[in-house]
Amino acid sequence: MTKARPSVTVVIPARYGSSRFPGKPLVMLGRKPMIQHVYEQAAACRVVTEVLVATDDERIKKAVEGFGGRVVLVAGDYRTGTDRVAGVARMFDGDYFLNLQGDEIPLQPDLLRDLIEPFIESGAGMGTLKRAIDSTEDVHNPSVVKVVTDHLGNALYFSRAPIPLVRDDTSRKAVGGLHYIHLGLYMYRRDILLKLAALPTGRLEDAEKLEQLRALEHGIPIRVWETKHDSFRVDRPEDVESVTERLQQSEVDKRELGARKAVPSR
Repeated sequence: MTKARPSVTVVIPARYGSSRFPGKPLVMLGRKPMIQHVYEQAAACRVVTEVLVATDDERIKKAVEGFGGRVVLVAGDYRTGTDRVAGVARMFDGDYFLNLQGDEIPLQPDLLRDLIEPFIESGAGMGTLKRAIDSTEDVHNPSVVKVVTDHLGNALYFSRAPIPLVRDDTSRKAVGGLHYIHLGLYMYRRDILLKLAALPTGRLEDAEKLEQLRALEHGIPIRVWETKHDSFRVDRPEDVESVTERLQQSEVDKRELGARKAVPSR
């Protein structure tokens, strides 16, 4: 008898009220709002069972319904996106929940597979992704979260600071194999997600404004896998123009690649 594949529910937390960028999920990137770009990439991933947008705002709800997405209103004062995802987990059954931040736009659905497949196989309770940093500017940008892991792939720390700091390199350049960006998605076993949401906010979490530090402060290990797939992130209004241009160029590249594949070789 074939064992049933466990369910994977992707939840995209989307708040309208943001201190740095109000209405960010609805900002237009080309012809689509940002939330639609994120939703469609998640829905295209073959190992995802369900995709839900979790919001507290009727404007976002209406926009998601407008492009045919599934959305749920999660009322209440939630500390973080993780806590909002836990609110969804209390409403719906499921084996695994993946928190995909609404401003992290995967360029390919396989980015999600890079987390989902090894996570389920590993038996971990909480996991996330990293990608090598090749930009020195990103190393020093506090909007770009960095992660350091041990040799087993467990997270040692996440920070907005340039970690690890190469003491003897006064140029403070990005170093291959040493500096990694943390991507805005987390996967949880259902019981670990609910446990995490029940814990108090930690001092490190509050200082860095990074919800994953709550897990580390309370002894919940986080496995980290590396991905080679790109994603675009919108942190501030000034990011919109450049991300829109890069998304449009990505679409052009995909069409050209598809056209080349369609031409039979001689």
